Amino acid sequence: MRINNYISSTGLCSRRKADELIRAGKVTINGVVAVLGATVNPADLVAVDGQTVKPVKTDIYIALNKPRGIISTTERQVKGNIIDFVNHPERIFPVGRLDKDSEGLILLTNDGSCVNKILRNENKHEKEYIVTVNKPIRPAFLKGMSAGVRIYNPVRKEYTLTNPSRVIRIDDRTFRIFLTQGLNRQIRRMCSHFGYQVVKLLRVRILNIELKDLPSGQWRDLTEEELRTLFELTGL
Repeated sequence: MRINNYISSTGLCSRRKADELIRAGKVTINGVVAVLGATVNPADLVAVDGQTVKPVKTDIYIALNKPRGIISTTERQVKGNIIDFVNHPERIFPVGRLDKDSEGLILLTNDGSCVNKILRNENKHEKEYIVTVNKPIRPAFLKGMSAGVRIYNPVRKEYTLTNPSRVIRIDDRTFRIFLTQGLNRQIRRMCSHFGYQVVKLLRVRILNIELKDLPSGQWRDLTEEELRTLFELTGL
């Protein structure tokens, strides 16, 4: 983090005022007078006028419209990882995953308790997707997807029956599906079971958080109202 951002995050002053303090030689990093543009690591000791300052921890909750090709991993060595893509000044991580070929809403936070509450399958928290497939949708396909699908789990080497789902046809090749599970590539595997291939998969809602008109590749902070409802739904 740049030194002016670091000082600002302590609540001492604005970034502009921090720059003034740095120019005046009043800021040190590990005992060395700081210069404009210097960066600070978590282990560094920052002082202003000889007094040590530390950032005030604030919980971060953001919604990202993930583009296709970005990978939901915190592994920075992985090309196209979501952390480098978002480039948030604080250390955050994704809540769950959205596979590389899928796009749409994904939440990121620095609050570990939030992650566990949202992801637990037994909580049956609803997520909504719009899916386009490669051929015309038949009534039997919609009925089968709604009833639950027996899909193979290559990790556990066993079959899993997905929860019943609400499925609504939008047009000839597009449907809306509401899931209460988070199995790996679940929708793609469900479609494949009936001989369909997913052409586009867009997640538009997680619990009460909606994608709406957030542009692809952009992120925003969750509103106070969204957080209040989210906390009520998840028991946070």
